[in-house]
Amino acid sequence: MKTEILYGTHPVIEALKADRRTVLEIYIIAGNRMSKNAVAAVKLAEKKNIPVKKVSPEKLETVSGTSENQGVGAKVSPYPIVAVQDILKEGASNGSKNFLLLVDSLEDPHNLGALIRTGLCAGIDGVIIPKNRSVQPIPSVSKASAGALEHVLLARVTNMVDTIKLFKEKGIWIAGTDSGGDQTIYTADLACNLAIVIGGEGKGIRPLVKKNCDYLLSIPRSGPVDSLNASVAGAVVLYEAYRQRQEQEKNDY
Repeated sequence: MKTEILYGTHPVIEALKADRRTVLEIYIIAGNRMSKNAVAAVKLAEKKNIPVKKVSPEKLETVSGTSENQGVGAKVSPYPIVAVQDILKEGASNGSKNFLLLVDSLEDPHNLGALIRTGLCAGIDGVIIPKNRSVQPIPSVSKASAGALEHVLLARVTNMVDTIKLFKEKGIWIAGTDSGGDQTIYTADLACNLAIVIGGEGKGIRPLVKKNCDYLLSIPRSGPVDSLNASVAGAVVLYEAYRQRQEQEKNDY
């Protein structure tokens, strides 16, 4: 079985809670006074009969590939990728309208991690990313998401346009984010069956993907700066969609 090393207290704790990966062993720095979160990770591991090994700071830095490991690591199975159909079933099973996040060609692990954390808090059914020319769900993404990656359903697709066409056949509207969008996030209906598309750093959504969106959303802004960071823009859009969906649910009762 292939393995990788998660690092940081939150990713390790959330991996243990989510129970979606096989956790083979936990690493703790020997001789250090453990933080509250590190203690929590060890207790969770012991409840699951997972070995806890004490290692030197140098050893943990070597196996995790970073000094920013917070003194905790875990040897785990690879991230559990799901099929797009599994994400669609998730929306159907909870009785709510579909709410999906499509991330097109994002390259920074911190941006993807931040988007996943925000999306999970906003109630998305799952995340879809391209298999190529995109950051993948690696341990640094889990760290940037504060462990949220361990709970979210994530699919990788070969062709984002084909996936968008599939969603349209299922009655899901595709809303791209673009500074020149024809609607603002406050005037568009974001309470429908919806897939929000966030583009990559700098270039935004790829032209063919953009062409296949049903409409493009802009975020009103003022001041000399003409754009937002990809994860920040995504957070603003996701939470406006969350607000609208909550309002609709209240009105439906």
